[in-house]
Amino acid sequence: MSPPPARLRSALSAALVALACLLAPCGALAAWAAYDLADTGRYVTTMAPLAADPAVRNAVADTVGAGIMDEVDAHVDVRPLRGADVRPYVHDAVHSFTRTAAFRLAWDAANRAVHDAVLRALHDGSEHDVTVDLAPVTAQVKRQLAVDHVPFANRIPVEHTEVPVLPVQELDRLRKGFRVLEVAGFWLPVTAVVLAVAGIGVATCRRRAVTATALGTALGGALLALAVMIGRRLTLADLPEEAHQPAAGAVYDALTATLREASWLLVALGLTVALATWLTGRRRRPGAPSSPTPDPARRPPGVRV
Repeated sequence: MSPPPARLRSALSAALVALACLLAPCGALAAWAAYDLADTGRYVTTMAPLAADPAVRNAVADTVGAGIMDEVDAHVDVRPLRGADVRPYVHDAVHSFTRTAAFRLAWDAANRAVHDAVLRALHDGSEHDVTVDLAPVTAQVKRQLAVDHVPFANRIPVEHTEVPVLPVQELDRLRKGFRVLEVAGFWLPVTAVVLAVAGIGVATCRRRAVTATALGTALGGALLALAVMIGRRLTLADLPEEAHQPAAGAVYDALTATLREASWLLVALGLTVALATWLTGRRRRPGAPSSPTPDPARRPPGVRV
């Protein structure tokens, strides 16, 4: 009667371990989205170093410069500013501004404003595009142009230039997905741990179950790292402007840095546990006596053979 329960326990253990290894990378992804990407403070801290990235500075300068010239061309009272003569000044002023401490402050403030706006849109029922206002940056550039004595710089209009961040068509889908991630970010990692412990507990050979769990966790981490790499390639491939791909790549790498660390942590943890289990198993070779055989010549007094 013992073989059937042993087979049942082995099958149940294998199923629980496999499910735990499958949920481990999914739990890491959900936790990253719910607790790292959705946290405004962490988001701003993650994006802050990008203010010094040349590709990001160039992309911001091109966007802000184009916005300024659009506002200039849209106003009749600043007609002397039109034409190709003023554009190099604006271009140089914006690029120069991206190297200042004021830009770093504006960068942090803009990222905080964008993140807060996206979170509000995901939590409430607003039905409008998520945008960011470039007026503060335009005001900083205008002041620098005036300091550089650029003609008609004081007549540059500081208008509210709304740059779209998230279209309204995507809000409903992202809102549902974000709610799922908020729940999954906590319960998926907990469920993975519980299933792994249960699978090891019911196994007939716990050492083998531990090894399988460790190797499965390492494999899940490697697949998660591969998914991050593929996601980067697909994200950059969908961009309409090739000139901004380096900036988008820098932003993607910064946002997914924690996720990449988590994936390699799963790989390292799984391989370490598997190696430790294998090494401890070699010390206890099968067939080795668990206790020394008593010597007949050294029997206690009074014991007859």
